Amino acid sequence: MTNPWLSIPLQDYEGHMGRDNAQQLSVLSELFKRALDICTPDSVAVLGIAGGNGLEHLDHATIRRVVGFDINARYLDEVRRRFGTYPNLELHCVDLAEGELRIQPVALVHAALFFEHTGLGGALDNALSLVAPEGRLSVVLQLPDHQQQNVTPTAYASMQALAESFSLVDVSRFRALLENQGFHLLNEELWPLPTGKALWLGVFARGANRS
Repeated sequence: MTNPWLSIPLQDYEGHMGRDNAQQLSVLSELFKRALDICTPDSVAVLGIAGGNGLEHLDHATIRRVVGFDINARYLDEVRRRFGTYPNLELHCVDLAEGELRIQPVALVHAALFFEHTGLGGALDNALSLVAPEGRLSVVLQLPDHQQQNVTPTAYASMQALAESFSLVDVSRFRALLENQGFHLLNEELWPLPTGKALWLGVFARGANRS
């Protein structure tokens, strides 16, 4: 079965997530900035980087390596166009739910609205493998809203291809899974959206139950 992300133009995704519809793009950018501020990493990986939303918050005086992953090569082409002048930018076209990554770990791995599309199998294993010893994992999950559909109805018809594969991730279950893998919650925040939905930001530390 073909991954639906391969058929969605980036302009449709960004239009859907932007101000006129789901109103999430700017909030996701701010959540990435928040994770950077909490963790102050010297290297970062972004899972499902799409068009690079939030990369403008990187401080290149302190961050020496930026790694982006996406299943859609056209998205990565746009990241290169927008941020190709950034030093030490690595982009990998890969399905993180399949296979095993062999890439040097980083200090912070950021996954925003990512596991809702990939599940918590191989994609989570690969995400955790990217976290350096004593590194951090920041995750943004969409919280349930019984008044609205998980994938907001949109004028961008291509986005409806995601409806069948999108599944909310229970925060308590996610925390328990990470605890079993030696990751401890350092910080959590609830970010309401203008649409009435809400996002959860969790920052986890590897190998230490402290900040």
